Amino acid sequence: MTIPKNVLRFEVLLYLSLLIDTLSAAFIERPSTEVDEATAVGANMFVVGALTLFLLLVWLAARHRKSWARWILLGALGLSVLSLFDSLNRGLTLASAIDLFSTILAGAGIYFSFTDDAKDWFNSI
Repeated sequence: MTIPKNVLRFEVLLYLSLLIDTLSAAFIERPSTEVDEATAVGANMFVVGALTLFLLLVWLAARHRKSWARWILLGALGLSVLSLFDSLNRGLTLASAIDLFSTILAGAGIYFSFTDDAKDWFNSI
């Protein structure tokens, strides 16, 4: 079973976007005030869980032809764009520029999942 070019592009771009998100989450600025250690661990575990969920969704869509996973990723992209608009309203910072780049990569990947040979990949189940 060979994966079509656009599905491969979708997979690579989404994984690259998630890698950038992971690296940016690792180096995110923490609040200057002391936060409870349990709160910090909980926030970090939430980020790890969300990234793991998105990795699973990309894998299910690209390797197992699950169209519903592609639609969930599209919805998450929409929420990400809304969040990005809010972030950009406060001014362009390094963190928001990284988020913008990651969102553009994810958007391009989602676009490829709905075009050309990718349509046949998801419709031929």
